[in-house]
Amino acid sequence: MLNMNFNQRIVIHTQPQPWLPSPAQGVWRKPLEREAKESGHTTSIVKYEAGSQFATHKHPLGEEIFVLEGVFSDENGDYPAGTYLRHPPGSQHAPFSQTGCVIFVKLNQFDPRDLEHLRINTQQTPWLPGIGGLQVMPLHEFEHQHTALVKWPKGERFQPHRHFGGEEILVLSGKFQDEFGEYPRHTWIRSPHMSGHFPFVEEETIILVKTGHLPISAM
Repeated sequence: MLNMNFNQRIVIHTQPQPWLPSPAQGVWRKPLEREAKESGHTTSIVKYEAGSQFATHKHPLGEEIFVLEGVFSDENGDYPAGTYLRHPPGSQHAPFSQTGCVIFVKLNQFDPRDLEHLRINTQQTPWLPGIGGLQVMPLHEFEHQHTALVKWPKGERFQPHRHFGGEEILVLSGKFQDEFGEYPRHTWIRSPHMSGHFPFVEEETIILVKTGHLPISAM
């Protein structure tokens, strides 16, 4: 098991982390949280070398993907950088990349009732106004769980707040900050239920945010 104590705040600067081999040749991983070696609750950064592929596999409790670099593909289509994908519980596919790609992947973390299948190209989706100078791009919601992109303009400061059901952030560009530290591109932050912080940025920054999905027994 890796980082499966959801009462614990976790910060991983993923860029300097080593790539570890997966069962598929040419596919590499940086595990962030993992219930078991090849099954269960898992969050990872995954790299496909050009021409690599992964065998057909099922998603017992769903798969959530954000394409960070390159073009990710499966038998249903090609997904360029900036694509957000949701494969519901019980789905399956055979992923590959002809030119190479890097993706952020969350496995087996859906509610069994959450059956929405999504393919969103965020490069072609409009931003909506958020609080203050923030811009928001909602991607998915189910009950009290919410996933979105948030764009922070240079110098923006948000009010101190707490996270019901926790908060998970992947910094996509720029540098995210709060009173606890600085988080450059591709930093992964997981904060437990009812944790709080006072976030801000000094440069334009885009983050992928998921809230309300962690156990509420934490804290």
